[in-house]
Amino acid sequence: MYRVFESLDALVTVVEEARGVPMTANCVVPRGDVLDLLDDLREAVPGELDDAQDVLDRRDEIVGEAEREAEETRTAASTEAEEMLAEARAEAERLVAEAREEAERTLADARHEADTMIADGRQEYEELTERARHDADRLAEAGRTTHDRYVADGQAEQARLVSGTEVVRAAHTEAARIVDSADGEADRLRRECDGYVDAKLAEFEDTLTKALRTVSRGRSELWKGGSPNGTPATALHGRTGTGMDLID
Repeated sequence: MYRVFESLDALVTVVEEARGVPMTANCVVPRGDVLDLLDDLREAVPGELDDAQDVLDRRDEIVGEAEREAEETRTAASTEAEEMLAEARAEAERLVAEAREEAERTLADARHEADTMIADGRQEYEELTERARHDADRLAEAGRTTHDRYVADGQAEQARLVSGTEVVRAAHTEAARIVDSADGEADRLRRECDGYVDAKLAEFEDTLTKALRTVSRGRSELWKGGSPNGTPATALHGRTGTGMDLID
């Protein structure tokens, strides 16, 4: 086809460059060159026409082959896509199963740790409470003993000083002072006992608060991404998720 175009271009160039005939629109062209170009066209055109006719004759065959290849490509792509989808589903199910197992193990470990911490906290609470009770009883007993001793001393002093009006008045005053002093001492001992017990209970409350905060933080880290289907994670087996229900 390029040969045909080249011959036509050369023929046009010969005509354009031909010497014109004066007073007319005609020109004088070299006959040999023009005939040679026409021979080239005659030789080139049939071959190109035959090739074009072959293409036209095989059009349906070529289109059919292209359609068959396209159908085969679509079928192969569909089969490969189904295989890849099946593999992806299997991989996703495997990953979900592994994640579920890991979550169950983590939850079991967290529950075990929480139970251990709560058991330790209860034991420490019982020990602190028992120790505080003993200390309170000891301080109360010491206060009562001191109070009784002060009262006894006051009564003895009162009995000793009972010998006249001034002496009796002075004895009453001293006895009242001694009794007031004994009551004040008893109140002081009682306040110290209450303060000691309150301090021990505050220490235990702080221990329990730290333990519950650790459990809550562990559970929040476990479920912060939500459940596998994208919905918020709900409380398991009626638990609130705050850690307070683990004390019961």
